[in-house]
Amino acid sequence: MCGITGWVSFERDLSHERPTLEAMTRTMACRGPDAEGMWTAPHAALGHRRLAVIDLEGGAQPMTASVPGGEVCLVFSGEVYNFTELRGELEKLGERFRTSSDTEVVLRGYLRWGDRVAERLNGMFALAIWDTREERLVLIRDRLGVKPLYILPTRDGLLFGSEPKAILAHPAAERVVDAEGLREWLAFVMTPRQAVWHGMRQVEPATVVTVDARGRRERVYWRLETRAHTDDLETTITRVGDLLGDTVRRQMVADVPRCVLLSGGLDSSALTVLAAGHLGAEAVPTFSVDFVGQSDGFLPDDLRGTPDAPFVRAVADHVGADHRDIMLDHAALADPEVRRRALEARDLPVGFGEMDFSLYLLFKAISERSTVALSGESADEVFGGYRQFHDDRIRWADEFPWIAVNAGPLDRDAVWLKPEVRAALDLDEYRRACYADAVRGVDRLDGESDLEYRMRVMSHLHLTRFVRFLLERKDRLSMAVGLEVRVPFCDHRLVEYVYNAPWSMKNHDGREKSLLRSAVRDRLPAVVADRVKSAYPSAQATSYVKALQEQTRELLGRPDHPVFALADRRRLQATTRQEASAVDKLARLGMERVLDVMLWLDIYRPDVRLP
Repeated sequence: MCGITGWVSFERDLSHERPTLEAMTRTMACRGPDAEGMWTAPHAALGHRRLAVIDLEGGAQPMTASVPGGEVCLVFSGEVYNFTELRGELEKLGERFRTSSDTEVVLRGYLRWGDRVAERLNGMFALAIWDTREERLVLIRDRLGVKPLYILPTRDGLLFGSEPKAILAHPAAERVVDAEGLREWLAFVMTPRQAVWHGMRQVEPATVVTVDARGRRERVYWRLETRAHTDDLETTITRVGDLLGDTVRRQMVADVPRCVLLSGGLDSSALTVLAAGHLGAEAVPTFSVDFVGQSDGFLPDDLRGTPDAPFVRAVADHVGADHRDIMLDHAALADPEVRRRALEARDLPVGFGEMDFSLYLLFKAISERSTVALSGESADEVFGGYRQFHDDRIRWADEFPWIAVNAGPLDRDAVWLKPEVRAALDLDEYRRACYADAVRGVDRLDGESDLEYRMRVMSHLHLTRFVRFLLERKDRLSMAVGLEVRVPFCDHRLVEYVYNAPWSMKNHDGREKSLLRSAVRDRLPAVVADRVKSAYPSAQATSYVKALQEQTRELLGRPDHPVFALADRRRLQATTRQEASAVDKLARLGMERVLDVMLWLDIYRPDVRLP
């Protein structure tokens, strides 16, 4: 796992622009704490920061290959899980290897197949190749968008990076957020190309971008396609189990310590028992997060009916895991420095407050013992785990399900924005337009019932929009502390197979994630297999709310701060005057958002252009 960045210019010699490349690469230091590398040519400059995971000695980057007519240079972020099979195939075709790294497999694959190497890769990756033979840049992103990749077209070329901060380190990048960027940031619709920063955009998942002197072109190499599902229920359950088992086996490959993130829910517990099976006599390391004093005084809410701890222990004991609980106190969560680090990791104030901070602190603690972690992220999107999948009111709503389910009581932008700013941005209209665009490409099978098609649309929206927010969050907060988090449920073979299974199978026992539950039930403790979904834990202590109130009061004492061009001062003042125990989650979220925006304005100094 690594960070990549670069600069292509067809009108200037970049061989002498190393200081700028160094500045861009330096921003990726957290993503790659083990090594730094840079490579320049007359019209290209590529930078790389490395987190060594496979072939610790031989996998250094940028990696080059001399070929007739020139040189090819690769910078690569992520992992290719089928690199062993691809290496064997390439060796039969005459390719010779100097290392045992997956990076060289990608490079040799490009030399043999060109940008069609994309279709052959199974993994999470973002990569850039400069081919001096054609003076051409090739950018490729994985199918589900697990690894981020941003670009900023320039007058005579292009800038790219794993994160916006790498691009923003270049003098040509303006730190502007215009009305369109504000709408995308605030509306929570996750438009695939959008990057919020003016002129910047994301390379879409499953896309190859080529750039040369003639311009920029794109090719989509994989889509989430509608296909007839011909397997019966028993065969489908078996196939899901086989695919997941193969995926976990592949993703356990590493030359560094590995672990599993264990919450005691169905998803992480399934990964834990499968990982334990592959390790044999070796105890699988597992980690969970909890808050000091919360287990004894746990209060159920509409997203969390049970505490995680008893279920975590049941799974850990069941497989004989080497388990550690990471206990966080509320002072650590409320530490402004932790907020700053989480914000800098994400480049935008798009988080969920203390749930981001606890995830950051969890990853930081894990990184002291492991370098690779398996996570259950995206199982809810793949198998239909969220409550909106099971609510008739939401199923038939013509809006994004994650917005419809929270309509009214949890309107993320209304809790802190000035009413006049919200009105000027017209976020409701922006959401309607984005929703119409998102559902336009969902194909319907001949004879598919209205309900089955509606559930297909819901699945498609979650797998092409909502999951990207969660994957970006996981990537940024883990890479900020040099931890590689792998997501087996994002294997494209599993995703496309389950996507096309009918809803009647996904809900065959009347519960959420029926196919996954049936596929792994016999390997789990019964209490875990039958546990009702519980969301990622949230700190419940009023001491955390009191800290938020105090920090918000300090901000209110700075009436000239630019955050108040956006934020509703009166609403904030009212929240700070309440008893901490009476502050509801809506008002709490409002304080979180304003404190994040305040920090973002202080650190990034963006030019925010309201309509």
